[in-house]
Amino acid sequence: MRNRVIRRRRRGFTLFEVLMVIVILGVLAAIIVPQFTGAGERAKEDLTRQQVTAGLVTPLELFKTHCGRYPTSDEGLKALYERPDNEEIKDKWAGPYVKTAELKDGWGRELRYQSPGQYNADGFDLSSGGKNGQFGDEDDIGNWKSAK
Repeated sequence: MRNRVIRRRRRGFTLFEVLMVIVILGVLAAIIVPQFTGAGERAKEDLTRQQVTAGLVTPLELFKTHCGRYPTSDEGLKALYERPDNEEIKDKWAGPYVKTAELKDGWGRELRYQSPGQYNADGFDLSSGGKNGQFGDEDDIGNWKSAK
């Protein structure tokens, strides 16, 4: 009979034990959750920065090697996956230079291309409006800016 009484007492948790578990979970959440907050935005920014500073540079350089110049601002990035109508380079074009026509930033917006560039007069400017999509403010990502 004595064993029965002891078993009944040990079946449940005390209020103190439950509160300690809640406190421990709260502390763990306070440490872990902030590390994941904003990770998606950082990934979009990193993807866009890589695409603007390196990812599209090779296809644009190949276009220049074959055609003797970068695509004009009017031809845009479309010239990397679709033969331009320009008679001067129509036969020199050896593309497509990219696998997909979806040349967008990490937020799904069109990249801005300008050649000759305002910042890279001998080349091209390639940029994204950043998180807010507005060009001309401090969150812009361009191939003329150094990585943050």
